[in-house]
Amino acid sequence: MDPHDIAHPHGVAHPHDATAIANELYRYAELIDAGRFTELGELMEHCTFSYGTEGDPGPSGAAAIAASYQDMVVTYDDGTPRTRHLTTNPIIDVDGDTAAVRSTYTVMQQAPGSAMQTIISGRYHDTLRRIDGRWRFTERRFLVDLVGDLSRHLRFELLPQEQPLESEERQP
Repeated sequence: MDPHDIAHPHGVAHPHDATAIANELYRYAELIDAGRFTELGELMEHCTFSYGTEGDPGPSGAAAIAASYQDMVVTYDDGTPRTRHLTTNPIIDVDGDTAAVRSTYTVMQQAPGSAMQTIISGRYHDTLRRIDGRWRFTERRFLVDLVGDLSRHLRFELLPQEQPLESEERQP
């Protein structure tokens, strides 16, 4: 077996799947940083959201998702939130037309009149499915590990959650 193949329980997935899936993670970051919430809604239109270990369902459908981001994210004169979402360390497990993905995010921000700073870091737990030949988000769980000053980024208070690490989650 080629060491570059993606391992999953039912054999080997095509290496292009991992690239396509990772690109969806990065596309999310690009769209939110650009303040392109309508396109973000379209990207996530098949997705259900939850925060932490609670099953708090978020908006569904492209228009509702776009409106939710417009309501909760502070944007500035240039139309952006002045952020850089860094999505790293994706672990991608493909099983046919479904993929489970765990990744880490760190968000930097330089709001007007302030220094650039790290404002939040945590993990995404995603499920993507191949829909009409394209990998699409179907579930996203936001896990928050470290929180800085989010007052210039979000219109609500967000606190870190007590939650198990990935290694603890897999234990029976």
